[in-house]
Amino acid sequence: MSLEETIQSANKTGNVIIGYRESKKYIKLNSAKLIVMANNIPEKMRREVEHNAKIAGVKVEVFTGDSKQLGVFCGKPYPIAVLVVK
Repeated sequence: MSLEETIQSANKTGNVIIGYRESKKYIKLNSAKLIVMANNIPEKMRREVEHNAKIAGVKVEVFTGDSKQLGVFCGKPYPIAVLVVK
């Protein structure tokens, strides 16, 4: 299953956490399956997400588009830097 298919499936079932702060909290609770970051996420945020993912043992994927495209892909009218598939 491709990254896009995984995101769409999780979005349809409601198994997705959107946003940097909410994702960070969810990762620390050790209940994430996959982390998706937009390709234009700020470096500081990228490092923090990758660090927390490494500690939690969660796979990190980079979406091919930027945060605006990720937002549109998820059906949201705003940019999305990070999302977590739970």
